[in-house]
Amino acid sequence: MSLSARLDRVVETLPQIYAGPGGAIAVLKDGKPLIRHAWGFANAERRLPFTPRSLFRICSITKQFTCGLVLDHFPDTTDLDADVKARLPLLGERAPGAIHLCHNQSGLQDYWAVAMLLGGLAETPFGNREAARLIANTRSLHFTPGTRYSYANQNFRILSDILETRTGRGYGELVRQRIFDPAGMETAFIAADTRAMPDGSEGYEGTLAGGFRPAINGMFWPGGDASIGASLDDMIAWEAFIDATREDEGGLYRRISAPVTFSDGNAAPYGFGLARGTLFGRAVTRHGGALRGWRSQRLHMAAERLSVIVLFNHDASPGAAAEDLVAAMLGAEKPTPPAGLPKPDWLGTYLEPETGLSVRLDASGDGVTLRYGTLPDSLALQADGRAAKPDAGAGLTPTPLGLQFDLPDDNQHSLLVPRHGAAARDIAGTFHCADLDADLTIADAGGQFYAACSGLLGDGRMEKLQPIGQDLWVMPCPRGIDHLAPGDWTLDFIRDNAGRVTSLRLGCWLARRFTYQRVA
Repeated sequence: MSLSARLDRVVETLPQIYAGPGGAIAVLKDGKPLIRHAWGFANAERRLPFTPRSLFRICSITKQFTCGLVLDHFPDTTDLDADVKARLPLLGERAPGAIHLCHNQSGLQDYWAVAMLLGGLAETPFGNREAARLIANTRSLHFTPGTRYSYANQNFRILSDILETRTGRGYGELVRQRIFDPAGMETAFIAADTRAMPDGSEGYEGTLAGGFRPAINGMFWPGGDASIGASLDDMIAWEAFIDATREDEGGLYRRISAPVTFSDGNAAPYGFGLARGTLFGRAVTRHGGALRGWRSQRLHMAAERLSVIVLFNHDASPGAAAEDLVAAMLGAEKPTPPAGLPKPDWLGTYLEPETGLSVRLDASGDGVTLRYGTLPDSLALQADGRAAKPDAGAGLTPTPLGLQFDLPDDNQHSLLVPRHGAAARDIAGTFHCADLDADLTIADAGGQFYAACSGLLGDGRMEKLQPIGQDLWVMPCPRGIDHLAPGDWTLDFIRDNAGRVTSLRLGCWLARRFTYQRVA
């Protein structure tokens, strides 16, 4: 099939595969658009068509622009280390440096995940006051800076706040002068108030089967973590600018897409607001954006001079859609994992010892479903008994010492601790976390256990707990303040010598190892 036919087919099928109120896509080759297409409605209730000029929340794609500003104003990021430390006055250990914030290697627990532990609801208002309080109240890290990768949105909020203080200018002014104007992003702006867009564009929750409804958000984010709004045409201008400056050694995108490492010298998968990896055997830099009702993805293959942009005003996966577009451009197909391999004998429930998070492994077709991070992962079984992601991501290897769990993207490798068996049911009570000054209430409601968080942001909703192993439960959190994260929280109950529950350790991938003492 010719390239033109492949592109025509993907343009026709994408709106069906990733169905929702509306969307927009673009593909650029050698800096020139081959596809510039929008469909559906930016606001279904007001019948506003989704066009290439409709304004859109690109959310966390903002982070790469923040890091570009950091390098533009402070090429030596250590100049900002003291500023970072000053914003963490209660931290009882060595503060991360600015470079650790740029690379999501800071060890800070994500503040939007922590907000849920403080009693936040999905629609809880969260603005400058809440952001400042949660950042300043940080007392501990969940790993030594530079050693691991974990996503923390406030890394980039802290950086933009420091930029504003050091330059005496607002974040919007800085990004307009240094990036938007040079790149020709004419309508890009700071979309701080997530409740509405100036042109009426809307984001939606729901499904085609159950119907779509406008998504309600309460975030106010004027800073460098997720604040930018832009149209498809603005994003096309950004990709064209990347291509036009590809040979400039001092070019912004060349600097933020340069290789980065952990403190031990291992290659890191994320740096300066960009994920690094491979796709169909080619090196790629990319990033997504997500807020309830708004999903976006942009990716760039420098060697191929290929860029892809996907914007959905609903919760379908823009990352998968972007990969479909790349596959059409390259004439590539996703690898097919081996079939017919026997089900492994190491499925079940485990505890990852460093993070204290549960690891659930279930058979799924010819593979294994891994539940550990914010969303389930599908691993392909291998002929040698391993299970792994095709992109060299997470992997599981049975060894004589136990089940080896490899997370190269996190720079983390461990032997999992089996926690098979039934969960005891003597867990009801009130538990207090001194680090957060927050409570967790667990209630027995007709033989079923529910839990809710309370703290600085109020009283959270009761969520049904799920027993998964010996003294291990999970508390679901499918709707966070920003989007799907944090996912499931692990509750690991601790007992005294008499077998009584005295405390628990609670965490998710974004915010780990909080200790709660039983107080009632």
